[in-house]
Amino acid sequence: MTPKIAGLKNCFGCGVCAAACPRKIIDIRLDADGFYRPFIDEIDSCIGCHICDDTCAFLNPDNEFPAPVGSFAVWSTDDETRARSSSGGVSLEIARKLMSDGYKFCGVRYDIQKHRAEHFIASTPEEAIESCGSKYIQSYTPDAFKKIDLKEKYLVVGTPCQIASFRRYIRKFNHEDNFVLMDFYCHSVPSMHAWKHYITKVKKTHGEIARVSWRDKKNGWHNSYRILIDLISQTKSGSPNQYSSAFSDGDIFYRLFLWDLCNNEACEKSCIYKKNKSQADIRLGDLWGNTYHNDKKGVSAVVAFTPKGKSVIENLDTCVRKPHTFEVVTEGQMKNNIRHASMRGLMIKYLRTGHASTAIVKAMIFMQRIINKTNRTLKIK
Repeated sequence: MTPKIAGLKNCFGCGVCAAACPRKIIDIRLDADGFYRPFIDEIDSCIGCHICDDTCAFLNPDNEFPAPVGSFAVWSTDDETRARSSSGGVSLEIARKLMSDGYKFCGVRYDIQKHRAEHFIASTPEEAIESCGSKYIQSYTPDAFKKIDLKEKYLVVGTPCQIASFRRYIRKFNHEDNFVLMDFYCHSVPSMHAWKHYITKVKKTHGEIARVSWRDKKNGWHNSYRILIDLISQTKSGSPNQYSSAFSDGDIFYRLFLWDLCNNEACEKSCIYKKNKSQADIRLGDLWGNTYHNDKKGVSAVVAFTPKGKSVIENLDTCVRKPHTFEVVTEGQMKNNIRHASMRGLMIKYLRTGHASTAIVKAMIFMQRIINKTNRTLKIK
């Protein structure tokens, strides 16, 4: 019988099905709207094992989640690590600690040649540094997930839906003990059409790109929704020229993303991983809120959902760790799914052309803002 994966649309795009397939006939690629989806081009080669269906968190939504067993404010004592990270630098410190205990690390880096986020496997702490910083685009997972040997030990980091499917995968083959799974508080994932539109405009105006950072802390941690791009060209002193644009200043990508104008439909309708719902051992985020309002360097919100995860956090000797209530640690995090944006479909369709005008994109963003204000006014009345 043909697996349900074969006709799946609007899923999370986690890519675990491709890694789990024993015949390796599932391909993960971008669909027309710019989101990763599974495709089976050689359906006659399918053996009907349905491992792909069994490991899919989208097809098998969880009914039960472990209760948090610990919640903390944590930050690295290494200033360089903390500075290059989006919040407190805890992800890299956890990777370093577990690697010293014989684990490999599977995290996300940005491929500057393909201009995409992708999972990769690091065997040394030096290699793991590539994972530092948030990447607010959907990551491509299959190449890395297929290389994972279930009989070896790994720290795997991903979005909550990626980790939920990966948990089903390692549980099915009885290898959970070999893994520490870590997710993070996730807004959603935007269409790759939006990101390609953005970098195409940057390249056209400023030149070739050498490096991208989504969370520059130049103006402090609390105003760090700032994209900083190093360019190939250099200044007279030999340092790279840079392009910088912040959400607070009207950055187009951040407005498309944070105002939900280009985001995955599954994030709106099917995500069940907000607040205290996770299949990870550890969940990370920014500890925004009143408690650390005056901190400028970054503090990580860390929630342990399993005794294994709590043990990892409590044995971090390279971090400051302060226990707090779950409510304090998650104060600044989303509690609900992304909102419905009425302009979303039209926006993605327009960005899909590859010739979108920045002026028209800005006009559509403005129209959505007016719609949002009107809806709020009507709701109040």
